[in-house]
Amino acid sequence: MSHTVVRCICAIGQSGQLGLNGHLPWEGNPGRPFVEDVARFFEITKGHVLLAGPKTIGSVPKFAFEDRTIDVIRSSMRPEDVLKKYHGRVVFIGGGPPVWDVYAPFIEHWDVTKLPYDGPADRWFKPEWMVAAKKKP
Repeated sequence: MSHTVVRCICAIGQSGQLGLNGHLPWEGNPGRPFVEDVARFFEITKGHVLLAGPKTIGSVPKFAFEDRTIDVIRSSMRPEDVLKKYHGRVVFIGGGPPVWDVYAPFIEHWDVTKLPYDGPADRWFKPEWMVAAKKKP
């Protein structure tokens, strides 16, 4: 692989819900679709790089640090500089709206799962992130 492949994998509710009070609105739901989504996330990101803000990285379980590169990104960091550190790797950008507002133009592939959640939220998925990709030279 000659360049960094930047991807995003996330789950949303039926109406695009992403977060509620700093957490996933369905966090802790023991229903099969929710449990399978978490397992799928860890399987797909295994062996790759996961970059996200400090709050998201703080919620990543200890076992996940064993088989993927995990690093904190901050709003003061230029995405070009951050991604350059992982040249030739597959990088997943995690987090939420503040992170994706900045990194969306660099994300080549969005893997979005719609979960059977239709409750309250205070953070929403923005479809425009999916079309913000920068044009390759």
